[in-house]
Amino acid sequence: MFRTVAELVEQANKYKKKISEIMIEQEINITGRSREEILALMEQNLGVMEKAVERGLAGVQSHSGLTGGDAVLVQKYLEKGQFLAGDLILDAVSKAMATNEVNAAMGTICATPTAGSAGVVPGTLFALKNKLNPTREQMLAYLFTAGAFGFVIANNASISGAAGGCQAEVGSAAGMAAAAIVEMREGTPNQCAEAMAITLKNMLGLVCDPVAGLVEVPCVKRNAMGAANAIVAADMALAGITSRIPCDEVIGAMYKIGQSMPTALKETGQGGLAATPTGRRLEAKIFGRPIN
Repeated sequence: MFRTVAELVEQANKYKKKISEIMIEQEINITGRSREEILALMEQNLGVMEKAVERGLAGVQSHSGLTGGDAVLVQKYLEKGQFLAGDLILDAVSKAMATNEVNAAMGTICATPTAGSAGVVPGTLFALKNKLNPTREQMLAYLFTAGAFGFVIANNASISGAAGGCQAEVGSAAGMAAAAIVEMREGTPNQCAEAMAITLKNMLGLVCDPVAGLVEVPCVKRNAMGAANAIVAADMALAGITSRIPCDEVIGAMYKIGQSMPTALKETGQGGLAATPTGRRLEAKIFGRPIN
């Protein structure tokens, strides 16, 4: 049983196992389910993610009209071959937005770790699928690795925007994805932790300010940037770069920042982008009420 990133990495190194395998074994011990049952449940989650990405890339529109179609625009931009960022990053950006556009359109997604941050992990995973051609087993391992780091955050800080701001949602998702990317790329457990730390500390203080109280603006595009952040951080860790602040301390800092963040910036729709003149006009238009 592990509760911190240090304990997770220590176990992986001690038993010469991957992070994903440590997480699978913990799930078996906690739930009493067999390995086959645990893998089958994760396969269901993977299937939901895959369908959400496919649906989003086909084009969806939210009922509010605030979001939809941006994932398709990025794919069309990629096809032109004149992009500035790398194709892996932009593909991940597109697929992350595709997932969250499906969520905004009341479609089915898999919370990783929340609905508002559900695009980062599958967005990066299915972008990597095109580049690395992983087996289905490796894709499942990716999700277990992400889950292991999400487990630590949930138990030591928060994955709730209402409790800790968007740093706790998209920030956590990006850190989870970064660690999973490193393992899929055959990085070490230590490098997984470094990628998580590098990612998360660069998203500290990110507020949760949904326009009109809906999980659309700026949530969809924040998932896009979270995916890009995760890939860059993973590359940094794989290059041998380390975080001067240990991963568990970064998580602790995120918790304290979330505690000190004003209520207006924690999912209430009272501050930040939600409180801008345009944000208020959109709210009034969607709900048909006067601007306060």
